[in-house]
Amino acid sequence: MSVISDLINLNLSECTKKIIAEYIWIGGSGMDLRSKARTLSGPVKDPSELPKWNYDGSSTGQASGEDSEVILHPQAIFKDPFRRGDNILVMCDAYTPAGDPIPTNKRHNAAKIFNNPVVATEEPWYGIEQEYTLLQKEVNWPLGWPIGGFPGPQGPYYCGAGAANAFGRDIVDSHYKACLYAGINISGVNGEVMPGQWEFQVGPAVGISAGDEVWTSRYILERIAEVAGVVVSFDPKPIPGDWNGAGAHANYSTKSMREDGGYEIIKKAIEKLGLRHKEHIAAYGEGNERRLTGKHETADINSFKWGVANRGCSVRVGRDTEKAGKGYFEDRRPASNMDPYIVTSMIAETTIVWKP
Repeated sequence: MSVISDLINLNLSECTKKIIAEYIWIGGSGMDLRSKARTLSGPVKDPSELPKWNYDGSSTGQASGEDSEVILHPQAIFKDPFRRGDNILVMCDAYTPAGDPIPTNKRHNAAKIFNNPVVATEEPWYGIEQEYTLLQKEVNWPLGWPIGGFPGPQGPYYCGAGAANAFGRDIVDSHYKACLYAGINISGVNGEVMPGQWEFQVGPAVGISAGDEVWTSRYILERIAEVAGVVVSFDPKPIPGDWNGAGAHANYSTKSMREDGGYEIIKKAIEKLGLRHKEHIAAYGEGNERRLTGKHETADINSFKWGVANRGCSVRVGRDTEKAGKGYFEDRRPASNMDPYIVTSMIAETTIVWKP
Protein backbone atom coordinates (compact mmCIF):
# COMPACT_ATOMS: atom_id res chain seq x y z
CA MET A 1 0.00 0.00 0.00
CA SER A 2 2.90 2.35 0.68
CA VAL A 3 4.02 1.97 -2.97
CA ILE A 4 0.51 2.87 -4.19
CA SER A 5 0.41 5.84 -1.83
CA ASP A 6 3.79 7.03 -3.08
CA LEU A 7 2.66 6.77 -6.69
CA ILE A 8 -0.62 8.60 -6.03
CA ASN A 9 1.36 11.44 -4.47
CA LEU A 10 3.99 11.68 -7.22
CA ASN A 11 4.88 15.27 -8.05
CA LEU A 12 4.69 15.25 -11.85
CA SER A 13 6.17 18.75 -12.13
CA GLU A 14 9.57 17.27 -11.25
CA CYS A 15 9.68 15.28 -14.48
CA THR A 16 7.22 16.76 -17.00
CA LYS A 17 5.29 19.87 -17.96
CA LYS A 18 2.27 17.74 -18.76
CA ILE A 19 -0.79 17.91 -16.50
CA ILE A 20 -3.89 15.82 -15.86
CA ALA A 21 -7.33 17.33 -16.41
CA GLU A 22 -10.32 15.56 -14.84
CA TYR A 23 -13.40 16.35 -16.95
CA ILE A 24 -16.60 16.26 -14.82
CA TRP A 25 -20.18 16.14 -16.05
CA ILE A 26 -23.70 15.36 -14.82
CA GLY A 27 -25.07 11.96 -15.78
CA GLY A 28 -28.47 10.78 -16.96
CA SER A 29 -30.25 10.83 -13.60
CA GLY A 30 -29.53 14.54 -13.24
CA MET A 31 -27.76 13.86 -9.93
CA ASP A 32 -25.02 11.31 -10.72
CA LEU A 33 -21.62 12.80 -11.40
CA ARG A 34 -19.28 11.27 -13.95
CA SER A 35 -15.66 12.05 -14.76
CA LYS A 36 -12.68 10.91 -16.77
CA ALA A 37 -9.13 12.18 -17.10
CA ARG A 38 -6.89 13.20 -19.97
CA THR A 39 -3.32 14.40 -20.35
CA LEU A 40 -2.63 17.95 -21.51
CA SER A 41 0.68 19.31 -22.77
CA GLY A 42 0.95 21.99 -20.08
CA PRO A 43 -0.81 24.14 -17.47
CA VAL A 44 -4.15 25.72 -18.41
CA LYS A 45 -5.69 28.84 -16.89
CA ASP A 46 -8.94 29.31 -18.81
CA PRO A 47 -11.64 26.89 -20.03
CA SER A 48 -11.35 28.34 -23.54
CA GLU A 49 -7.86 26.82 -23.77
CA LEU A 50 -9.21 23.30 -23.20
CA PRO A 51 -10.25 20.89 -25.96
CA LYS A 52 -13.78 19.57 -26.17
CA TRP A 53 -14.09 15.86 -25.47
CA ASN A 54 -16.65 13.12 -25.89
CA TYR A 55 -18.09 10.17 -23.99
CA ASP A 56 -20.43 7.23 -24.48
CA GLY A 57 -23.85 8.63 -23.63
CA SER A 58 -25.48 5.21 -23.97
CA SER A 59 -23.62 4.17 -20.82
CA THR A 60 -24.89 7.14 -18.80
CA GLY A 61 -28.52 7.11 -19.91
CA GLN A 62 -28.04 10.16 -22.14
CA ALA A 63 -27.95 8.72 -25.66
CA SER A 64 -28.91 5.63 -27.65
CA GLY A 65 -26.41 2.93 -28.59
CA GLU A 66 -26.90 3.73 -32.28
CA ASP A 67 -25.84 7.37 -31.80
CA SER A 68 -24.01 7.39 -28.49
CA GLU A 69 -21.48 10.20 -28.79
CA VAL A 70 -21.99 13.16 -26.44
CA ILE A 71 -19.67 16.17 -26.52
CA LEU A 72 -18.24 17.78 -23.39
CA HIS A 73 -17.73 21.56 -23.39
CA PRO A 74 -15.35 22.74 -20.64
CA GLN A 75 -16.95 25.58 -18.64
CA ALA A 76 -15.06 26.08 -15.38
CA ILE A 77 -11.63 25.14 -14.02
CA PHE A 78 -10.66 24.32 -10.44
CA LYS A 79 -7.40 23.16 -8.89
CA ASP A 80 -7.35 19.41 -8.34
CA PRO A 81 -7.06 18.71 -4.57
CA PHE A 82 -6.43 15.01 -5.22
CA ARG A 83 -3.57 15.20 -7.74
CA ARG A 84 -2.47 18.74 -6.80
CA GLY A 85 0.31 20.55 -8.64
CA ASP A 86 -0.92 22.11 -11.89
CA ASN A 87 -3.53 19.40 -12.37
CA ILE A 88 -7.14 20.55 -12.69
CA LEU A 89 -10.80 19.64 -12.32
CA VAL A 90 -12.92 20.77 -15.27
CA MET A 91 -16.68 21.26 -14.89
CA CYS A 92 -18.32 20.59 -18.24
CA ASP A 93 -21.77 20.61 -19.80
CA ALA A 94 -22.90 18.21 -22.51
CA TYR A 95 -24.07 18.62 -26.13
CA THR A 96 -24.99 16.56 -29.16
CA PRO A 97 -22.43 16.43 -32.00
CA ALA A 98 -24.65 19.00 -33.76
CA GLY A 99 -24.09 21.42 -30.89
CA ASP A 100 -27.48 21.22 -29.17
CA PRO A 101 -27.60 20.89 -25.37
CA ILE A 102 -28.77 17.42 -24.30
CA PRO A 103 -31.88 17.29 -22.05
CA THR A 104 -29.88 16.92 -18.81
CA ASN A 105 -27.76 19.97 -19.62
CA LYS A 106 -29.41 22.58 -17.38
CA ARG A 107 -26.40 24.87 -17.45
CA HIS A 108 -27.04 25.99 -21.03
CA ASN A 109 -30.38 27.64 -20.28
CA ALA A 110 -29.10 29.04 -16.98
CA ALA A 111 -26.23 30.74 -18.81
CA LYS A 112 -28.74 32.36 -21.18
CA ILE A 113 -30.60 33.84 -18.21
CA PHE A 114 -27.46 35.07 -16.48
CA ASN A 115 -26.15 36.56 -19.74
CA ASN A 116 -29.33 38.61 -20.12
CA PRO A 117 -28.08 42.21 -19.76
CA VAL A 118 -30.90 43.03 -17.35
CA VAL A 119 -29.86 40.17 -15.07
CA ALA A 120 -26.13 40.78 -15.45
CA THR A 121 -26.55 44.43 -14.44
CA GLU A 122 -28.14 43.32 -11.17
CA GLU A 123 -25.12 41.11 -10.29
CA PRO A 124 -27.11 38.33 -8.55
CA TRP A 125 -25.26 36.83 -5.58
CA TYR A 126 -25.98 33.40 -4.18
CA GLY A 127 -25.10 31.50 -1.04
CA ILE A 128 -26.19 27.85 -1.23
CA GLU A 129 -26.57 25.83 1.98
CA GLN A 130 -26.02 22.27 0.79
CA GLU A 131 -27.23 19.64 3.26
CA TYR A 132 -26.44 15.93 2.83
CA THR A 133 -26.47 12.68 4.81
CA LEU A 134 -23.59 10.24 5.20
CA LEU A 135 -24.65 6.59 5.00
CA GLN A 136 -22.97 3.35 6.03
CA LYS A 137 -22.14 1.71 2.70
CA GLU A 138 -23.20 -1.88 3.36
CA VAL A 139 -26.55 -1.15 5.03
CA ASN A 140 -27.57 2.22 3.55
CA TRP A 141 -28.22 3.59 7.04
CA PRO A 142 -26.96 6.91 8.46
CA LEU A 143 -23.41 7.03 9.73
CA GLY A 144 -23.29 6.68 13.53
CA TRP A 145 -26.73 5.07 13.78
CA PRO A 146 -27.00 1.56 15.25
CA ILE A 147 -27.69 -0.93 12.44
CA GLY A 148 -31.40 -1.60 12.36
CA GLY A 149 -31.99 0.89 15.15
CA PHE A 150 -32.18 4.56 15.97
CA PRO A 151 -30.09 7.06 17.93
CA GLY A 152 -31.47 9.32 20.64
CA PRO A 153 -33.92 12.08 19.65
CA GLN A 154 -32.80 15.18 17.79
CA GLY A 155 -31.38 17.91 19.95
CA PRO A 156 -27.68 17.33 20.73
CA TYR A 157 -26.50 16.81 17.15
CA TYR A 158 -26.87 20.25 15.52
CA CYS A 159 -23.37 21.78 15.57
CA GLY A 160 -22.57 19.13 18.17
CA ALA A 161 -19.20 17.77 19.24
CA GLY A 162 -18.06 14.46 20.67
CA ALA A 163 -18.24 10.82 19.62
CA ALA A 164 -21.87 10.53 20.71
CA ASN A 165 -23.06 13.52 18.65
CA ALA A 166 -20.90 13.98 15.53
CA PHE A 167 -20.38 11.27 12.92
CA GLY A 168 -18.13 11.76 9.90
CA ARG A 169 -16.27 14.91 10.84
CA ASP A 170 -13.09 13.62 9.18
CA ILE A 171 -14.91 13.49 5.84
CA VAL A 172 -16.49 16.91 6.40
CA ASP A 173 -13.22 18.62 7.29
CA SER A 174 -11.36 16.95 4.42
CA HIS A 175 -14.04 18.20 2.05
CA TYR A 176 -13.90 21.71 3.50
CA LYS A 177 -10.15 22.00 2.96
CA ALA A 178 -10.24 20.32 -0.45
CA CYS A 179 -12.83 22.84 -1.68
CA LEU A 180 -10.75 25.76 -0.41
CA TYR A 181 -7.72 24.30 -2.18
CA ALA A 182 -9.71 23.90 -5.39
CA GLY A 183 -10.70 27.57 -5.38
CA ILE A 184 -14.35 27.01 -4.54
CA ASN A 185 -15.77 29.79 -2.39
CA ILE A 186 -16.93 27.45 0.37
CA SER A 187 -17.81 29.65 3.32
CA GLY A 188 -18.47 27.18 6.13
CA VAL A 189 -19.62 23.77 7.38
CA ASN A 190 -21.68 22.51 10.30
CA GLY A 191 -23.33 19.43 11.72
CA GLU A 192 -27.08 19.34 11.11
CA VAL A 193 -30.12 18.51 13.26
CA MET A 194 -30.33 14.84 12.26
CA PRO A 195 -27.28 12.78 13.31
CA GLY A 196 -25.13 11.82 10.32
CA GLN A 197 -26.35 14.86 8.41
CA TRP A 198 -24.06 17.77 7.57
CA GLU A 199 -24.11 21.04 5.67
CA PHE A 200 -21.61 23.09 3.71
CA GLN A 201 -22.18 26.55 2.30
CA VAL A 202 -20.99 27.79 -1.09
CA GLY A 203 -20.91 31.51 -1.71
CA PRO A 204 -21.19 34.31 -2.17
CA ALA A 205 -21.00 33.34 -5.83
CA VAL A 206 -22.13 35.46 -8.75
CA GLY A 207 -24.49 34.17 -11.44
CA ILE A 208 -23.61 30.94 -13.22
CA SER A 209 -20.53 30.38 -11.03
CA ALA A 210 -22.81 29.38 -8.15
CA GLY A 211 -23.96 26.31 -10.08
CA ASP A 212 -20.42 25.45 -11.22
CA GLU A 213 -19.11 25.65 -7.66
CA VAL A 214 -21.92 23.64 -6.05
CA TRP A 215 -21.64 20.84 -8.60
CA THR A 216 -17.85 20.70 -8.30
CA SER A 217 -18.04 20.72 -4.50
CA ARG A 218 -20.51 17.82 -4.68
CA TYR A 219 -18.04 15.95 -6.91
CA ILE A 220 -15.21 16.52 -4.46
CA LEU A 221 -17.42 15.29 -1.61
CA GLU A 222 -18.29 12.12 -3.53
CA ARG A 223 -14.61 11.43 -4.21
CA ILE A 224 -13.64 11.85 -0.56
CA ALA A 225 -16.53 9.64 0.58
CA GLU A 226 -15.42 7.07 -2.00
CA VAL A 227 -12.04 6.80 -0.29
CA ALA A 228 -13.70 6.64 3.13
CA GLY A 229 -16.09 3.90 2.03
CA VAL A 230 -19.13 6.00 2.89
CA VAL A 231 -22.16 6.85 0.72
CA VAL A 232 -23.33 10.45 0.27
CA SER A 233 -27.11 10.88 0.09
CA PHE A 234 -28.80 14.01 -1.22
CA ASP A 235 -32.25 12.57 -0.55
CA PRO A 236 -34.46 15.36 0.86
CA LYS A 237 -35.96 13.00 3.48
CA PRO A 238 -33.60 10.06 3.93
CA ILE A 239 -35.28 8.79 7.11
CA PRO A 240 -39.09 8.95 7.50
CA GLY A 241 -40.63 10.09 10.75
CA ASP A 242 -39.54 12.64 13.32
CA TRP A 243 -36.21 13.43 11.70
CA ASN A 244 -35.22 16.57 9.80
CA GLY A 245 -35.02 16.42 6.03
CA ALA A 246 -32.20 17.80 3.90
CA GLY A 247 -32.46 21.01 1.90
CA ALA A 248 -30.36 23.39 -0.14
CA HIS A 249 -31.50 26.81 1.00
CA ALA A 250 -30.67 29.53 -1.52
CA ASN A 251 -29.58 32.89 -0.12
CA TYR A 252 -29.99 35.56 -2.75
CA SER A 253 -29.52 39.25 -3.41
CA THR A 254 -29.24 41.65 -6.32
CA LYS A 255 -27.35 44.90 -6.58
CA SER A 256 -30.59 46.81 -6.00
CA MET A 257 -31.33 44.79 -2.86
CA ARG A 258 -27.88 45.44 -1.44
CA GLU A 259 -28.17 49.22 -1.87
CA ASP A 260 -30.09 51.72 0.28
CA GLY A 261 -33.81 51.13 -0.05
CA GLY A 262 -33.20 47.52 -0.99
CA TYR A 263 -35.71 46.13 1.50
CA GLU A 264 -38.58 47.32 -0.68
CA ILE A 265 -37.00 45.58 -3.66
CA ILE A 266 -36.68 42.42 -1.56
CA LYS A 267 -40.36 42.48 -0.62
CA LYS A 268 -41.40 42.92 -4.27
CA ALA A 269 -39.12 40.03 -5.28
CA ILE A 270 -40.61 37.76 -2.61
CA GLU A 271 -44.11 38.67 -3.78
CA LYS A 272 -43.17 37.55 -7.31
CA LEU A 273 -41.76 34.28 -5.96
CA GLY A 274 -45.08 33.68 -4.23
CA LEU A 275 -46.99 34.19 -7.47
CA ARG A 276 -44.88 31.50 -9.15
CA HIS A 277 -44.73 29.16 -6.16
CA LYS A 278 -45.98 26.07 -8.00
CA GLU A 279 -43.52 26.51 -10.87
CA HIS A 280 -40.61 26.86 -8.45
CA ILE A 281 -41.66 23.88 -6.34
CA ALA A 282 -41.86 21.73 -9.48
CA ALA A 283 -38.22 22.61 -10.24
CA TYR A 284 -36.80 22.53 -6.71
CA GLY A 285 -35.96 18.82 -6.42
CA GLU A 286 -37.46 15.33 -6.53
CA GLY A 287 -39.20 14.04 -3.41
CA ASN A 288 -39.45 17.48 -1.87
CA GLU A 289 -43.04 16.77 -0.79
CA ARG A 290 -41.63 14.35 1.80
CA ARG A 291 -39.59 17.19 3.30
CA LEU A 292 -41.84 20.27 2.99
CA THR A 293 -44.53 19.18 5.44
CA GLY A 294 -44.84 22.26 7.66
CA LYS A 295 -42.73 20.48 10.30
CA HIS A 296 -39.00 20.28 11.01
CA GLU A 297 -38.27 23.91 10.06
CA THR A 298 -40.20 23.88 6.77
CA ALA A 299 -43.33 25.44 5.30
CA ASP A 300 -45.98 23.20 3.77
CA ILE A 301 -45.26 22.51 0.10
CA ASN A 302 -48.73 23.69 -0.98
CA SER A 303 -48.53 27.12 0.67
CA PHE A 304 -46.25 30.12 0.35
CA LYS A 305 -45.43 32.49 3.18
CA TRP A 306 -42.50 34.62 4.19
CA GLY A 307 -41.35 36.18 7.42
CA VAL A 308 -38.47 37.74 9.33
CA ALA A 309 -36.27 35.24 11.19
CA ASN A 310 -38.93 32.53 10.74
CA ARG A 311 -37.51 29.17 9.71
CA GLY A 312 -41.02 27.78 9.23
CA CYS A 313 -41.54 30.00 6.19
CA SER A 314 -41.00 29.42 2.48
CA VAL A 315 -38.78 32.51 2.36
CA ARG A 316 -36.95 33.97 5.36
CA VAL A 317 -35.59 37.49 5.74
CA GLY A 318 -32.87 37.97 8.36
CA ARG A 319 -33.12 40.45 11.22
CA ASP A 320 -29.99 42.24 9.99
CA THR A 321 -31.58 42.83 6.58
CA GLU A 322 -34.77 44.18 8.15
CA LYS A 323 -32.77 46.48 10.42
CA ALA A 324 -30.42 47.74 7.69
CA GLY A 325 -33.21 48.18 5.15
CA LYS A 326 -31.18 46.27 2.58
CA GLY A 327 -29.43 42.93 2.12
CA TYR A 328 -30.62 39.48 1.07
CA PHE A 329 -33.24 36.81 1.64
CA GLU A 330 -33.28 33.03 1.91
CA ASP A 331 -35.43 30.76 -0.24
CA ARG A 332 -35.85 27.72 2.03
CA ARG A 333 -37.81 25.57 -0.43
CA PRO A 334 -35.09 23.91 -2.57
CA ALA A 335 -34.39 20.27 -1.71
CA SER A 336 -30.89 18.91 -1.16
CA ASN A 337 -31.03 17.17 -4.56
CA MET A 338 -31.94 20.32 -6.49
CA ASP A 339 -29.98 21.32 -9.58
CA PRO A 340 -28.22 24.59 -8.67
CA TYR A 341 -28.23 25.73 -12.30
CA ILE A 342 -32.03 25.49 -12.36
CA VAL A 343 -32.65 27.02 -8.93
CA THR A 344 -30.28 29.98 -9.20
CA SER A 345 -31.34 30.95 -12.72
CA MET A 346 -35.04 30.53 -11.95
CA ILE A 347 -34.82 32.80 -8.91
CA ALA A 348 -33.07 35.43 -11.03
CA GLU A 349 -35.56 35.11 -13.89
CA THR A 350 -38.59 35.38 -11.59
CA THR A 351 -37.32 38.29 -9.50
CA ILE A 352 -35.57 40.33 -12.22
CA VAL A 353 -37.04 39.49 -15.63
CA TRP A 354 -40.54 38.09 -15.11
CA LYS A 355 -43.45 40.51 -15.23
CA PRO A 356 -46.64 39.39 -13.38
